[in-house]
Amino acid sequence: MCGRFTLISPGEVLAEFFELAEVPALTPRYNIAPTQPAPVVRVDREHQARQFDWLHWGLVPSWAKDPSIGARMINARAETVADKPAFRSALRYRRCLVVADGFYEWQKVEGQKRKQPHYIRMEGGQPFAFAGLWEHWEGADGSVLESCVIITTDPNELMQKLHNRMPVILRPEDFGRWLDPTIQGGDRVQALLAPCPPDEMKAFPVSTVVNNPSNDAPACVEPLPP
Repeated sequence: MCGRFTLISPGEVLAEFFELAEVPALTPRYNIAPTQPAPVVRVDREHQARQFDWLHWGLVPSWAKDPSIGARMINARAETVADKPAFRSALRYRRCLVVADGFYEWQKVEGQKRKQPHYIRMEGGQPFAFAGLWEHWEGADGSVLESCVIITTDPNELMQKLHNRMPVILRPEDFGRWLDPTIQGGDRVQALLAPCPPDEMKAFPVSTVVNNPSNDAPACVEPLPP
């Protein structure tokens, strides 16, 4: 699964990497958690251009009566995303890139009840994108909420040591295809929902300070000493 991630890269780096006209000034985020705003890139249908947005992390389907359902919808499985009522419409019409430069996973420690957090990033430390979906929800009182979910898949050889799932990390050359609003069949993008090659990633243990989502500081990503 993917339950926490980071966005530390400056806006100008993100603008170049994701081919955006601009990215607003950003405060480094070391511990983005579910129900918090998550950074995404999606296509503005009116202007057919990519734009950077912040969406509620935890997808709330348009038909939901209560937006609190989003707290249980932070991840969608690649194997079933095209069939689940909560996600299938978004897979056809509302795909996005969830912008990150690292994420966390908790590994079970043999013989102990505790879990050891690990920080996972690309080998070169560059930003990347999770495959995401977004939704537009309107309440009876006129309130509006736009939300997102991260798609997960089977783990690669690196991640399987930590967990039995991992987020889908899209290749930059596939961003256009994933975001293309004219591709409206889920089966036409399903092939992109595969594990990232393990040799492109790096993982290392970090402090349990990251366990508390209120801790949002560089200490979250600092490697533990050998």
